[in-house]
Amino acid sequence: MIEIQPIRKPLDATIEVPGSKSYTNRALLVAAMARGASTLTGALFSDDTHYMSASLRKLGVEINTDEKRATFDVRGNGDNIPISSAELYIGNSGTTSRSLTAYLSLGHGKYVVDGDEPMRRSRPISDLLDALRQIGVSVRSQFDNGHLPIVVDANGLEGGKTRLDVSKSSQFLTALLLIAPCAKNGMEIEVIGKREMPYIDITLSVMKAFGVRVVNEDYRYFRVEGGQQYQPRTYNIEPDASNASYFFAAAAITGGRVTVKHLHPDSAQGDIRFVHVLEQMGCQVSVSDTGITVTGPRQLKGVDVDMRTISDTSLTLAAIAPFADSKVTIQNIEHTRWQETDRIHAIVTELRKLDVPVVEHQDGLEISPASITPAAIDTYEDHRMAMAFSLVGLRVPGIRINDPECVNKTFPHYFQVFEELYA
Repeated sequence: MIEIQPIRKPLDATIEVPGSKSYTNRALLVAAMARGASTLTGALFSDDTHYMSASLRKLGVEINTDEKRATFDVRGNGDNIPISSAELYIGNSGTTSRSLTAYLSLGHGKYVVDGDEPMRRSRPISDLLDALRQIGVSVRSQFDNGHLPIVVDANGLEGGKTRLDVSKSSQFLTALLLIAPCAKNGMEIEVIGKREMPYIDITLSVMKAFGVRVVNEDYRYFRVEGGQQYQPRTYNIEPDASNASYFFAAAAITGGRVTVKHLHPDSAQGDIRFVHVLEQMGCQVSVSDTGITVTGPRQLKGVDVDMRTISDTSLTLAAIAPFADSKVTIQNIEHTRWQETDRIHAIVTELRKLDVPVVEHQDGLEISPASITPAAIDTYEDHRMAMAFSLVGLRVPGIRINDPECVNKTFPHYFQVFEELYA
């Protein structure tokens, strides 16, 4: 447990956040499928990237790390997986579980992907399995429940046409796209389900950077020609926009100013648009060569926001919503019920613990202004619950965060960087 100390004066801080988890894990896998040596700079070192890199090593990919320099050196094997049998453990990393399951179809042998209890219980993968079966991959949920463990009996990947439901996660589409160039016949993917998928822009940008062409027809149909080869290269990973949101929100609720370095508004990361939500709430946002700066107002305004495309930051908004002058409504985030935890229900439960009036809907919530009662916040093994609710403690004494170590998933040094706000 950690207790957050309130800040008694407006912030004026410049912060650096580590590299993007989304970019790092995609780049690790793509570099493994390139033939030759790649260097990833500015990379994230966290639980999620550890599970990805460790799994790739077990599959015969040579990876050397330098955490102080935030660098991975990867010697890829092209479309070949030299190891014919492996049991891979991916912790609580959804990105790793989905992408590795698809990647294993390139091999020749039997592989098992397993993870922590939340992955076995609440992170679905059946839609990806269905799409892989349509292109000839022998893959199944070991307990036939649509969750981990997953068993892949691989015999190379022919590719072809498949249909994929992305209603529960766009990570399924990322997994297929990343392996598509390595399929003998390429891949054609028809997408059904929700349409706005900012994380697919990240996937496409990484694939393009490593030399692969993708035909994208309005995010409803993708075609990747076979016979393409990822090209090894040096690749710089930008800061994580989702993790930057907590520091922008800190400025918002204290009337202070926070700059996050090396982050730019033209990023493919959808969560960069969280600063536009803060603008609607009365914050000032400025961009410079240094990064992005948010300056908070005297009083935050209430907003009504569709957050489907920036849902990771919905927890950030929910945490600062009680400090607004009117109701904050968050819509269109039903898919977050199948993430690290049922995030809508978790947010509602913890806000009510703080005596915040909140209405839960199937796809969102309404939060009213409140005088907050101090409490210990449960985090549900969800890194974003811990980071988001730490913000409340900047304004209210007695806010305690249970299991703060869960931030290791994507931002191991979060609370050390958080301390920089006080300086």
